[in-house]
Amino acid sequence: MLVGPYRPQMLLVFCAVLTSLRHAKKRTRIMETSAKKFIIRLLLPLLVSLGVRHSIAQTPSPSPSPTPPRVALKAGRLLDVKTGRIATNVFIFVENHRITSVGPEAPAGVPVIDLSGAFVMPGMVDCHAHILGNLRDLSPGSTLRMSSPKGAIWGTHNLRVWLDKGFTTLRDAGEEDMAYGQLALRDAVNEGLIEGPRMQSAGSFVSVTGGHGDADFLAPDQALPRRPNLADTVDELASAVRLDIKYGADWIKLMGTGGVADLTSDFHVQELSEEQMAKAVEIAHRAGKRVMVHAEGTEGIKAAARAGVDTIEHGTMLDDEGAALIAKKGIWLVPTLETFQRGVAMGLTEGQDPINLAKGQEILRYQQPAFARALKAHLKIAVGIDDDPEFLPKEVEALVHGGMTPLQALQAATISGAQLLNWSDRIGTIEAGKFADIIALEGDPTRDISAIETVTFVMKDGVTIKNDSSKKKLAP
Repeated sequence: MLVGPYRPQMLLVFCAVLTSLRHAKKRTRIMETSAKKFIIRLLLPLLVSLGVRHSIAQTPSPSPSPTPPRVALKAGRLLDVKTGRIATNVFIFVENHRITSVGPEAPAGVPVIDLSGAFVMPGMVDCHAHILGNLRDLSPGSTLRMSSPKGAIWGTHNLRVWLDKGFTTLRDAGEEDMAYGQLALRDAVNEGLIEGPRMQSAGSFVSVTGGHGDADFLAPDQALPRRPNLADTVDELASAVRLDIKYGADWIKLMGTGGVADLTSDFHVQELSEEQMAKAVEIAHRAGKRVMVHAEGTEGIKAAARAGVDTIEHGTMLDDEGAALIAKKGIWLVPTLETFQRGVAMGLTEGQDPINLAKGQEILRYQQPAFARALKAHLKIAVGIDDDPEFLPKEVEALVHGGMTPLQALQAATISGAQLLNWSDRIGTIEAGKFADIIALEGDPTRDISAIETVTFVMKDGVTIKNDSSKKKLAP
């Protein structure tokens, strides 16, 4: 196999030889075919060694790390998130990455992790994450100053914060990185190269020119080269969707309306047409992928629902007609309440531009009425932060402040997230057969939702990631 610095040069030589064969006038068909087969035998291992391969969509499997030892967890209080019932002094037996049994007695001869002073529940799910880069730098052009390698390095740091906050699963809602760093990190977690939540991920932000997903806000004489995520026609959209699928995206992310976190778009305005969104759904579903749509403005929300998308992100200007349509079609809503609220509260800190702040202040007036409509219509709701993971608990709390009960918010962060991802047979609850994604808190979040901030223990795939609970006692 070709190694070292000669790989790129030899690849060019092989391509040149193939070209010469194609144009050689006196080659016989037999000679040309035999030569091509010989070159391909040399070229194929080179391409593999260079990493030229399709990414394989993430499946909810444990990392291929050594099998963790058998262990039992003694839970002082264990929440059944389906019913809200809390059992006391329960043993959770974990073997080969999974929960084997849950009962009143520890299996004989198995070491016990003592969580008797803690409140135990399933690992949580964030259904609207952005994992790359410095998520606290909101200044215009921050992503343009961030190389893809550095963004991915930041991503490895960020993923560790998700785990630390008790979120053992996430869905990346798309990135500006044209090198698809988020898909590389997804695969690296899956291959056991780095620690992080299990992941599904979107690719790029499929957007109209000048829309919420257009990274170029520069003057016309300083414009960036046009990026492949921009789609102004149905055909261009089809190409952008197929490109994301080609490189391994699990989800297609559409920018259905304008947004807040850019300098040029209007969040009231529908950007992608309903026909474009329907085409994305057609292509994605045929490929076994699903579609999520950024939709803040009222008409864009309804157009996305009519197009048959799988999830609507934000839904900040949802009206009664839109709520009824979403309910009828069984579409998920990921409301991301906290990011809008914090965006206004922070003012011009963290590099936020006055344009973004003004848009945030305006749209926040619509948020609570829209969320109340979503609750009244009994929409399927899952947790999504759309912010720095340090603030993950605040999104769960925001759901309660917006009208959910603490149990409903905890369900949105566990079983609902698992259902949205189609992984409810493997994560979201603590029961036999599920992956051992388990967290412990100091307090009882069914009584006081702010206890979600006190994560002292995290296990993912049967591996203990964090354990600060040995000296903690459950609050009365």
